[in-house]
Amino acid sequence: MNNGRVAAITLLCVFAQSGHASVDVSAPSLTRANDRSVLLSQQSTHLTLGDAVYLGLRNHRGIRSAYLQRVAQKFDLRVARDAFNPKLLIKAKHEGTQGSEDRGRHTTLAPTVSLLSEYGTRLSTGWTRQLGDAERAGRVRSDGLNLSIIQPLLRGAGRDVTTAPLRLAQVSEQANRLNLKASVSRAISDIIASYRELLRSQEQLTIAQEALRRTRSLLEVNKALISAGRMAEFEIVQTEADIAAQELGVEDAQNQLHINRLALLRLLALDLSTPVHASEILEASRVTIDPQQALRLAQIQQPQYLSTLLGRQQAELNLLVARDQARWNLSLVTGANQLNGRADSGIGARRTWDSYAGVQLEIPIGDLSTRQAEVHARVNVETQEIQLADARQELERDVNNVVRDLGTRWRQYEIAQRATELSRRKLEIEREKLNAGRSSNFQIISFEGDLRAAQNARLSALIAYLNAQTQLDLTLGMTLESWEIALNDY
Repeated sequence: MNNGRVAAITLLCVFAQSGHASVDVSAPSLTRANDRSVLLSQQSTHLTLGDAVYLGLRNHRGIRSAYLQRVAQKFDLRVARDAFNPKLLIKAKHEGTQGSEDRGRHTTLAPTVSLLSEYGTRLSTGWTRQLGDAERAGRVRSDGLNLSIIQPLLRGAGRDVTTAPLRLAQVSEQANRLNLKASVSRAISDIIASYRELLRSQEQLTIAQEALRRTRSLLEVNKALISAGRMAEFEIVQTEADIAAQELGVEDAQNQLHINRLALLRLLALDLSTPVHASEILEASRVTIDPQQALRLAQIQQPQYLSTLLGRQQAELNLLVARDQARWNLSLVTGANQLNGRADSGIGARRTWDSYAGVQLEIPIGDLSTRQAEVHARVNVETQEIQLADARQELERDVNNVVRDLGTRWRQYEIAQRATELSRRKLEIEREKLNAGRSSNFQIISFEGDLRAAQNARLSALIAYLNAQTQLDLTLGMTLESWEIALNDY
């Protein structure tokens, strides 16, 4: 819906700076190519809106921070997925002992492998090797293998409960991606708005300079009329006073131009001394949006609303886990152990083994903390339902407001265009009447002020309409799609 979109530029952003640690992060990119490359080394003074968006995707500090956060967030999901992979733990110990009868040294090595299944079954197997060297007992070696299986029957039993942390991590990852989309969309919208403010200040400066030029031209006409005896000499004071006012307006417009230029450079994270000039052509065409279609689109695209839906899923999963933690801990346990031991001389070697099977039960009595998490989780589920209903209504309100505002801004722009043309024509007619001696300086100066006001009103109406289009994209969650920006968040 934005005009003048930029085409096929693929940007892979590497955040590396001298003297700082570097992290490779995929950055968002434009999927359509720009007409010309933007090189900071050349410090191009002319900047289109597409160039500003391109530079924003590469340099905007908020976007860079969001992508750095994604590094940690993706690792959190990787850790959750790793919960069902085998784990190896190696323990080693070497110690010296001294007693009343003997002294020596002992070394122990014990690697253990554990595995958690999606149904809560915990399998653990380990091997232990011990070496002892004492002055009187001599050298002793032993090694053993142990295997244990624990199957929960109440707390922690079942695929739904065991995989709940993984599903929570997956939902959180979806929410994080939506937050990234929202962050990039807001940053792009801020850059667009700032760029248009720079355009506004440039146009206002042009309006002020043209008004000053016309008033100086009027001064020359006044001098000619005074020389011809067709105007009193004191009437020229009105024109000179208006020139002073116009010069003041030019100074104010130049100051506002510098302020808006610095604001845009800061958003683009560029050197504040970079001489940029917004070269986009300000033009607009009417866009008609059906409110119901817009609402349906927002319900499947808007990141904030979709995050609220995911919040409800997270609350339900937390309630599932909390209810499970309030259960008794009843488990079926089974296992086996084998031990081989012998002295260094080979005398007294022995091999033993044993196995076991049974159940174990833990019943907390009088501990309200086991119910605390469940109460909080249940309240959170009900709160999420309220927030979801409010989010639906808020989304409907926002969509209706932005669609209505878009139509209103267009009608205001049409009216402002008509008022500008009429003001310009009115001033031209009055100048012709002045040359014929049928008007006065006061009337010309008054109509000149009307024209300036109409031009500024038209400019404000045009930018307000363009900003309403940008806000429509943001409200519908279509900013990235409208600009064909790929997040590259794999």
